[in-house]
Amino acid sequence: MHSPGTCWQSGRKSEKSLWEGSGDGQGQILQRFPEKDWEDNPFPQGIELFCQPSGWQLYSERNPPTFFIAVLTDINSERHYCACFTFWEAIESTQLQSRLRKEEEEEVEVSALTQPAQHFAPKSLVLVSRLDHAEVFRNCLGLIYTIYVDGLSTSLETVIGNLLTCTIPITGGAQRTISLGAGDRQVIQTPVSDSLPISNCSVALLFRQLGITNVLCLFCAALTEHKILFLSCSYQRLTDACRALLALMFPLKYSFTYVPILPAQLLEVLTTPTPFIIGVSSTFQAETQELLDVIIADLDGGTVTVPECIHISLLPEPLLHQTREALSMVLDPELEIADLAFPRSPTISASSLKMQDKEIRAVFLRLFAQLLQGYRWCLHIIRIHPEPVIRFHKAAFLGQRGLVEDEFLPKVLEGMAFAGFVTERGPPYRDIDLFDELVANQAKRMQADEGSPARVLRHIKELAEQLYKNENPYPAVTMHKVQKPMEGCHLRLHQRPFPRLDEGTIQWIIDQAMAKLQTAPPLVKAEKKCMVPSGPPLGAIMEHNGIVLANSARRLEVVRNCISYVFEGKMLEAKKLLPAVLRAMKSRAARHCLTQELNLHVQQNRAVLDHQQFDFIVRMMNCCLQDCSTTDEHGVAAALLPLVTAFCRKLSPGITQFAYSCVQEQLVWTNIQFWEAMFYCDVQNHIRALYLEGNEEENHVEKVGEEGPQEEKSALEIAAEQCRLWPTMSREKQQELIQKEESTVFSQAIHYANRMSYLLLPLDTSKNRLLRGSGLGDAESVSNSFITSSIAGSVADSYDTESGFEDAESSDVANYVVRFINRFVDKVCTESGVTNEHLKGLHVMIPDIVQMHIETLDAVHRESKRLPPIQKPKLLRPNLLMGEESMMDGLRVYLMPDGREEAAGGNIGGPPLLPAEGAIFLTTYRIIFKGTPTDPLVGEQVVVRSFPIASLTKEEKIAVQAQVDQFIQEGCTQLQLRSCTFQLLRIAFDEEVASESAETFRKHLNKLRYPLQVSDTFAFTAGQLSKPALPPKVKEKNPSLRTISRNLVKNAKKTIGRQYVTRKKYTPPPWEHRSNQQHFLEDNEDEISVSEEVDRSTLTPSTTIRPSDKMTMSHLVERACCRDYQRLGLGTLSNSLTRSKNEPFRISTVNRMYAICRSYPGLLIVPQSIQDNTIQRISRCYRQNRFPVVCWRNSRTKAVLLRSGGLHGKGVVGLFKSQNAPATGPSQADSTNLEQEKYLQAVINSMPHYADTGGRNTLSGFTSAHMSSSGKWGSIRASGRMSSYALNMEVGSRLAGKELLSTQANGSPSEASILRQHRASLYIIGDKSQLRGVKPDPLQHWEVVPIEVFDARQVKTSFKKLMKACVPGNPSAEPGLTFLRSLEESEWLIQVHKILQISVLVVELLDTGSSVLVSLEDGWDITTQVVSLVQLLSDPYYRTMEGFRLLVEKEWLSFGHRFSHRGAQTLASQSSGFTPIFLQFLDCVHQIHLQFPMEFEFSQYYLKFLSYHYVSNRFRTFLLDSDYERLELGLLYEEKGERKGPQLFRSIWDYMDRLNKKMPAFFNYMYAPEDGEVLRPYSNISNLKVWDYYTQETLSEGPSYDWELVQGQVDPTEEVSQQDTSTPQSQRKIVWPCYDNCSRTEPDAISRLLEEVQNLELELGQVPERWKDMWDKVKAFQRSEAQTDTGGRVAAGSLLMASSLSHQRRSLGVYLQESGGVSSTINLSLDSDTSSTSTPSSGKQGGRKSTSTLYSQFQSAESENRSYEGSLYKKGAFMKPWKPRWFVLDKTKHQLRYYDSRLDVECKGVIDLAEVESITPGTPTMGAPKMVDEKAFFDVKTTKRVYNFCAQDVQLAQQWIDRIQSCLSDA
Repeated sequence: MHSPGTCWQSGRKSEKSLWEGSGDGQGQILQRFPEKDWEDNPFPQGIELFCQPSGWQLYSERNPPTFFIAVLTDINSERHYCACFTFWEAIESTQLQSRLRKEEEEEVEVSALTQPAQHFAPKSLVLVSRLDHAEVFRNCLGLIYTIYVDGLSTSLETVIGNLLTCTIPITGGAQRTISLGAGDRQVIQTPVSDSLPISNCSVALLFRQLGITNVLCLFCAALTEHKILFLSCSYQRLTDACRALLALMFPLKYSFTYVPILPAQLLEVLTTPTPFIIGVSSTFQAETQELLDVIIADLDGGTVTVPECIHISLLPEPLLHQTREALSMVLDPELEIADLAFPRSPTISASSLKMQDKEIRAVFLRLFAQLLQGYRWCLHIIRIHPEPVIRFHKAAFLGQRGLVEDEFLPKVLEGMAFAGFVTERGPPYRDIDLFDELVANQAKRMQADEGSPARVLRHIKELAEQLYKNENPYPAVTMHKVQKPMEGCHLRLHQRPFPRLDEGTIQWIIDQAMAKLQTAPPLVKAEKKCMVPSGPPLGAIMEHNGIVLANSARRLEVVRNCISYVFEGKMLEAKKLLPAVLRAMKSRAARHCLTQELNLHVQQNRAVLDHQQFDFIVRMMNCCLQDCSTTDEHGVAAALLPLVTAFCRKLSPGITQFAYSCVQEQLVWTNIQFWEAMFYCDVQNHIRALYLEGNEEENHVEKVGEEGPQEEKSALEIAAEQCRLWPTMSREKQQELIQKEESTVFSQAIHYANRMSYLLLPLDTSKNRLLRGSGLGDAESVSNSFITSSIAGSVADSYDTESGFEDAESSDVANYVVRFINRFVDKVCTESGVTNEHLKGLHVMIPDIVQMHIETLDAVHRESKRLPPIQKPKLLRPNLLMGEESMMDGLRVYLMPDGREEAAGGNIGGPPLLPAEGAIFLTTYRIIFKGTPTDPLVGEQVVVRSFPIASLTKEEKIAVQAQVDQFIQEGCTQLQLRSCTFQLLRIAFDEEVASESAETFRKHLNKLRYPLQVSDTFAFTAGQLSKPALPPKVKEKNPSLRTISRNLVKNAKKTIGRQYVTRKKYTPPPWEHRSNQQHFLEDNEDEISVSEEVDRSTLTPSTTIRPSDKMTMSHLVERACCRDYQRLGLGTLSNSLTRSKNEPFRISTVNRMYAICRSYPGLLIVPQSIQDNTIQRISRCYRQNRFPVVCWRNSRTKAVLLRSGGLHGKGVVGLFKSQNAPATGPSQADSTNLEQEKYLQAVINSMPHYADTGGRNTLSGFTSAHMSSSGKWGSIRASGRMSSYALNMEVGSRLAGKELLSTQANGSPSEASILRQHRASLYIIGDKSQLRGVKPDPLQHWEVVPIEVFDARQVKTSFKKLMKACVPGNPSAEPGLTFLRSLEESEWLIQVHKILQISVLVVELLDTGSSVLVSLEDGWDITTQVVSLVQLLSDPYYRTMEGFRLLVEKEWLSFGHRFSHRGAQTLASQSSGFTPIFLQFLDCVHQIHLQFPMEFEFSQYYLKFLSYHYVSNRFRTFLLDSDYERLELGLLYEEKGERKGPQLFRSIWDYMDRLNKKMPAFFNYMYAPEDGEVLRPYSNISNLKVWDYYTQETLSEGPSYDWELVQGQVDPTEEVSQQDTSTPQSQRKIVWPCYDNCSRTEPDAISRLLEEVQNLELELGQVPERWKDMWDKVKAFQRSEAQTDTGGRVAAGSLLMASSLSHQRRSLGVYLQESGGVSSTINLSLDSDTSSTSTPSSGKQGGRKSTSTLYSQFQSAESENRSYEGSLYKKGAFMKPWKPRWFVLDKTKHQLRYYDSRLDVECKGVIDLAEVESITPGTPTMGAPKMVDEKAFFDVKTTKRVYNFCAQDVQLAQQWIDRIQSCLSDA
């Protein structure tokens, strides 16, 4: 026990003061003891405010005494506990008044007016102490009050004197009984551990008042430094709540404003900006309402109010959930059994409040132990002597916990409380308490308990027990004996006031006690210091959190291999692994593995690499750093830091470039916290080393004896040891250690100044990098340094070194770096106690270090620019066509993946071919990309993508998408080029390509795409280096033609709807001017042509146009259409000029000068009876003068098909009254109309059965609804005239296909037998909008069918959408779905459906004997499509190659489809855009081809070939808009005379003919036409397929339509197989759908056989037979065989007719026949959308493919074919004897089999005849049969071995040889 002196020395001191006050006035101190302050403890000022926190005021009745404890914090942040005991004393009114007069307190005057008899003023007894013993204070003050109230005999002075001098124990867990000398006794206990807070029941009470969620919310708010305010009407509750919140925060200590009871006068404290925990009486609730950033907890109401502007970060999961569960187990144990049907008797009753309080604290203690688990492993000790200096590595801690992204923990670690925690708990040698033990020793247990609530609860109870013991070490003896006043004593009326005490007496008692203490020995608190245990490292605990990735072992293996390859110089291997390594860098394990592996390759801090190795290592480092955040929480950047200064390469003698110059871009280097953490870590290692060295010398001897290696001591353990020894050391030794440590830190600071300058100064110091430094750079951006600085050469020197500019610039960077390093050095040096002079020295050094480094860098930069750039793949040169010239040499680019996913490895898997690295070439004909994939796994492949320039539809710059590949720089130009051959080039120019080059490329491209005139296109200029200038044309007399025509058009539109404007005569402008002037005829307008008035004289030969010299009739006669007219019998050449009257039609030469209609051919078929001059007038009624002409006649029904442009509006006719027209008849208009009718009548008269017009059918009653644009028909119905035949409604509907009554499921019209009964002789199919002017006339024999068709504009937009669907620009999330959706939106198939539907309708009409006039739009777009399809469907001739060519030449070329205009081939037509009318037609043909594969002589490839080349401009065939234009340019008749020139194939037809002769590419093997069959395809959208021309591509060679280019490339594998056919090769070949040309790598069976035949012929030295002749022979033979064959096999005809539909043969049968006596039938059913050229063949690849394999699939095993059999001796393999065997020669299977005996069914062996090379006479060998003639021996040599045979005699041997030979030759 100790005396008062000790107490006061140890900082315990009590004072007492009494005061009283009144009104709303000030409290006043009446007396204080002791009167002088204690030496070590000043008297707290302003204590009177806290005695009455709500203000001093008088009361009108006596209140019972109150007691509470206020807490004051002094300037040294020591807490003082003010126990305040208040009672009330009566005041006489006289007394009150005198006081009012004396003190003149104005406030109370009001209350003075209503004078009650008596007032009561408060008086307080206050005990101020630095110790926290609430109960003792309450008892002591209560005793004093009792003595006073009950008038006990004890003197108050004695009691107070004793109270001030009693001794209180200070050692942990001691107890002491004290008495104040009034017969009382109290036991004082001190807690066992000072550091643990004391909470009594306050925590439990807080939870009762607010509930679990609210308290957790407050707890998190307090830890994350929010302002918290408690409200209650009880002061004691406020104190308890604040104390409870602090107790929960243990082991962190709250270090901000803490005022449990705030007096009214100090309320403005609440507006302070710093965080606080404050309690305020709820009477002031109103004042707290306007606080916007304060969390208010109302203890009485149990609510916590969080303002909107505040976000409280809660605990990270799963801790939050676990804490909640644990709390509910403690606070509400019955919750678990609440639902049970038979609740167990509540064995676990809720603990007593005190115990519950400890249990709750135990939950929070566990929570902190889990939150801060392993924190000691993240402490850096940077000084040990004189005082330990410790820093905490926050980033590493968060990184190991995986909580970098968490909100809560980072805020806590940044907070003041945690800083205090590190300072207090960081030192390695100190007292330890419950928390230290929990963190160190219970981690594993807490982890194990996680799943089991019972075990968690057990742990909580154990901890609670310890906490309870800490507060109540002696639970049994807590017996207090203190007198209490009597009940209701405060209500006594005559209570004397509290006496004034005698100060002297009290002072005397104090002095006495002090004197006693002087003699007593000083008390020293026992030291219990020890080394703090660290607990298990974080990694050990965190494993289970799933942070360790699956399959990481495999990844690490890859990383290790790649690095070892790099250092072994196996660059190719490394290159293949690199992408995998870069991908693996996403995982932390791989990044650590990389740093460890690289460490192994550093010797003596240096590793010199060659350029390629350097490049690889830098790329890996960059990728590794790229995935680190700037805080570097996993320490990857820290591990790389020493490596970037170790790896280097020699640039030139004396100049070395280190890796750091290539990884500077990473943002982590600009983070000052990173540098601090790194610095502290290094310092710790050095300090540890410092003490380890010293120890090793001393302990060396002992260590030898100990067994095995010891665990290395950690820095903290060494520090603890040193701290223990420190007091025992001599002064000198201490000084020496301090100095050693200081110099260690100082040398590290210099080292780091250097390191930072390395990583902060850019290699090119002229480039200002301030922006990046300030962290404004984009963290995501992929760093520039992937392309290591060796390429820096492409960046031109920014500044001339001499100009002084550079210095100005670089000094900017230098200053910035110097400032940054200075800031760093200041911070770390002051924290780690570096002396001032050392620090000053550092500041002087830093600018020198930076300057020096800048100089080194300049040299490095200069040298690095001289380095050759990294080896990029060699640019591959594309093959060019004859006559194709390169316009721009290859620009290095990357071909990026677009939305087609096969090439990128998409859903079919396979390595990604894109992105590919190569070059883009521009030639006069094509744009070509050629390169290799960047993915090294497919690096050997070549990727080619190209398309003709003429097919380019859109060229645009695109924004860089998310980084696709690490090779591609940002800021590079990226272009997207789209072509109408369904190709897309998305290219990103390499950074070595200057942006000017990219621009030049674009300009050239545009110039080539839109030449000024057609004669500048490739088809004309091919092969001519100097372009022939066209002879200068005479300038137009009337230069402003364009303006006139524009004005004409404008006025015409104003005045009339649609008219023909002829006001001015003008000669048609010469050809090349016209192309410029025509573009005002936009295809979307209803075009108004300005045509010349044709008078009679134009028709006389005297006026001719320019190329008249060539224009002889014979030329015209040779045109394709003429040949066709002759075939159709529409007019013969012999009498085409002298016409014979008996034929209904004649060939008219009225248009031979193209005077009547510019866009028609020169020779036309018109009715015999119509005169030429009539034609001239009729032509004016039609748009573009395209009057009706006959283009085809049905040979059976003699119905004719006519075509024309649409009619002009009715009002137009009036315009034709012109001066020189002969005004015969009533009026010109009528006469024209009459003539028009006469013309139509003439057509009708030509039909043989015109006479029987008994019942005429109409197409009326057919409403437009059926043809509305909802994807069914356009409207086909009569033009408003009412039909008198009601029953004909049905017929009309039949024509429509299926809409009304027809029940056929097929989209084609039903067998129209009814039509034969009633029909009009002529149907005019016209555009709904055009046909309003045609008058219905009951006497006419024609009927008008108005339909709605789409215009060219719609085709254009639809095509654009189709291209986007098939070749999307960007990859989409669900490619399949997106494709189908965009395909539907494009409406392309709907348009195809419509064209087919109209065509089938017309076919039906013609087939039933009605003629049809198709008169749509201008007669050159949809009209052409329909007319061509009708002829194709009706006439089998057009389904042959020759016929199809003729059809296209006649209907498309001669009849003036505007190819140049629609294809936007020149500058003039650029604005009108690309409108693929012809492509749409070819698509329709493709649809029909799919449905009738046996009806076409040409294959699908033929159609694709045309589709490609009609836009490619390689041939002249599809150029220009009409025969007239071709004639003007001299193209029309050039073929004959100029064929002697170079074979450049001006005509696509010639080219295809030649190709067809060489190889069967265009031929359809299934062609087996039926005579005269009319095709009626289904046209429903469900029957239409997307043409694979739109979706296929061949990346290995580009489009396969330029045949010479493709043929030039022989695959290496093919070469091998050609060199060596003798050995069998089962080379498997991988065929990628988007890469290989499937039809070439896997040809169909027939092509393959034809190819083999050809090879055999070559081998035999014969002149190869043409494949076509061969094929025809085989077919003929097959037919004859089929007829003679009666073996019960299916006859060929019936096989080919294996189709259930009699008129629609959709079967795909192929019939092959072998030339032996036995036929074998094959029905290869090919998938309907595979084109016949790509039928997959079967059998082995390589060698000659054995035909037997083809057949073996189709033949059952039972049908044994034995062509010849007999017995032979056969020599066994090497060293085996001769044995007789039964041999069977099988021609069908093409093999020689042998059996043990004749009856044996088990075949013993097979010799494949395909492998037999030769048969030679043999010689007898050892063991051969004796009596046999030696001529009976023969050998069969195969590719594998030689077989020796022996027959019974010579004849037999000869027979065998012959049979085998014939078999071989047959094959």
